[in-house]
Amino acid sequence: MTTQHRNLRTGQPIWLGRRAAGVEFNLLLDDITIDIAIVGAGISGALMADSLSEAGYSVAIFDRRKPVTGSTPASTALLQFEIDTPLHHLAEQIGRNDAERAWRRSKLAVDALRERTHELGINCEMQGRDSLYLAGDLLDEKGLQRELLARRRAGFETKLLQHDELKARFRIDRPAALMSFANIEANPRKLALGYLNVAISCGAKIFAPVEIVSVEPRSRDVIAATKEGRKIRCKYLVTTTGYEIPEQVPQKGHQIISTWAIATPPQKQKLWPEQCLIWEASDPYLYMRTTQDGRIIVGGEDEEFEDEEKRDAKLPAKTEAILAKLKKLFPQVNAEADYAWTGSFGSSKTGLPTIGAIPKMDRCFAVLGYGGNGITFSMVAAQLVRGLITRTGDPDEDLFAFK
Repeated sequence: MTTQHRNLRTGQPIWLGRRAAGVEFNLLLDDITIDIAIVGAGISGALMADSLSEAGYSVAIFDRRKPVTGSTPASTALLQFEIDTPLHHLAEQIGRNDAERAWRRSKLAVDALRERTHELGINCEMQGRDSLYLAGDLLDEKGLQRELLARRRAGFETKLLQHDELKARFRIDRPAALMSFANIEANPRKLALGYLNVAISCGAKIFAPVEIVSVEPRSRDVIAATKEGRKIRCKYLVTTTGYEIPEQVPQKGHQIISTWAIATPPQKQKLWPEQCLIWEASDPYLYMRTTQDGRIIVGGEDEEFEDEEKRDAKLPAKTEAILAKLKKLFPQVNAEADYAWTGSFGSSKTGLPTIGAIPKMDRCFAVLGYGGNGITFSMVAAQLVRGLITRTGDPDEDLFAFK
């Protein structure tokens, strides 16, 4: 099961400039036999390892890089239950019942991530935040009203803020916004390292750098071979390789997108009131949050191409474009970039991930956490794959399965 080689990020993500606890890993010097092999040591692999280790399985995690050095540090970590695709638009694509199921499962995942992280005592700068969804070119004020009705009908507490209230309360000069509640923000690198260390405390092992070049599913086990000739024998194999997708995994309806982000200098006195997570009903959309030391993280300017050299060359211009949009939205802030970076991520037509058994590969599972809810969907995956492996099932497995 060879995966695509991608330069997942370039520049200086803010999270790499912050101290974080290390994680123990080793070279794979001998053949190994375990219950479950997880390929990928980023946030998706970390949450999966915690879930399956906690269920009592022996787990080993493999990565061609050092742990948590792929796409995870490039995340801006706005951990929201709202899916990229507005609920009433998603209902038009896949039907109201399934659209509401997807949104509800996303909400449950955010809640579960918050509770599990607190239960484990992981220090990852996690903070509860409400969020503002600003009117834009995808949904104007009337569009937001339709979205409000769809969300309320599905049971989501949502409030429509008109221009005057939005301006008075948040200093934002936009026609309208939807306000939702009980989302979270975090440091994604600390989050992933924390969950990996919890898995290690339950007996999991991490091997890196290790490149898996072939996978042979059999009736009672799976044999994976590494580039160095080592054999990994496991009962189940789970790929959590982010946007480096294994060649054997179907990719219908998915594409790789380029995105850019910046972090400003600290400026606690200039931040907007309540420090909500902010994103736009636009395509592409701008999204932003704050940090514990008073910085503003802003991302966006997404483009539909995956050429890494082209993506990297646009970093200076995209940085300036993002800063200009930030300054227009909040004239009072210091719109300078202390950090600027770019990365690749996956998207799907629905904004939903694909999670489940890989077609024609017995005992093998894949997690393709596409869209702006990557970490949220990683939590869904940790729950769903655990249900499949333990054979307790999951009520939403059909919603996210390979089609």
